Amino acid sequence: MKRDLVFLVTLISLAFLSLLRSGYPQHIAEESCSVQILVPGLKGEAGVKGEKGAPGRPGRVGPPGEKGEMGDKGQKGSIGRHGKIGPIGSKGEKGDSGDIGPPGPNGDPGIPCECSQLRKAIGEMDIQVAQLTTELKFIKNALPSPAAVAGVRETDNKIYLLVKEEKRYKEAQLYCHGRGGTLSMPKDETANNLIASYINQAGLTRVFIGINDLEKEGNFVYSDRSPMQTFNKWRSGEPNNAYDEEDCVEMVASGGWNDVACHITMYFVCEFDKENV
Repeated sequence: MKRDLVFLVTLISLAFLSLLRSGYPQHIAEESCSVQILVPGLKGEAGVKGEKGAPGRPGRVGPPGEKGEMGDKGQKGSIGRHGKIGPIGSKGEKGDSGDIGPPGPNGDPGIPCECSQLRKAIGEMDIQVAQLTTELKFIKNALPSPAAVAGVRETDNKIYLLVKEEKRYKEAQLYCHGRGGTLSMPKDETANNLIASYINQAGLTRVFIGINDLEKEGNFVYSDRSPMQTFNKWRSGEPNNAYDEEDCVEMVASGGWNDVACHITMYFVCEFDKENV
């Protein structure tokens, strides 16, 4: 087959050359050296398979798949911060007075003597003994353990007890309230200085006092809900409501005030009206 094809191509080439010589003899003679005949070659055999090309560009993102099933329920999270303490309840009404007891028997007649100065001294001692007896009874009734009291401080109208039992603000207020008093409310310089000296003499650095802004942020009131007047002893930069949770007030040994979180525990000072003791 290949030989027949070569023979045919040769015949065609010779016929083409005869035609050129008969039609253009001069031109062919002049340029016989420049004539080239291009004959297509035979089809070659298949080459070796090339190497694998580089990966193509990423295709387009396919459509979103169907919604998966709901996963398992997660574990319970940690406990959040304490919420704000609720407002303190109102003071209850004073109870009725008891019945008057029967009169006691008459005493024996005294012995006449000239002892006016002695009687005066005895009378003053009787008054002091009565005061001490009243204070002792008050401490026994007000507190579960006398060791928890750092002495007693008095003014003309008030009695102050420094309770050395650490409690949260609300617990301290309920503690004082349940015994007929309230957390101490220093409404003037005299009362503030008395409580500050009380703290120093007890060897303490700070105590809760009856001032808070639990009902309205920034509106500080006393524990009996009476509004604060012009007197205050805020320390420099206070109150600052740090971490947005300082709604109660402490007094430090210098007599200065500082707003603190109500859920911390510390010692506290109760205040009582003498007429109610």
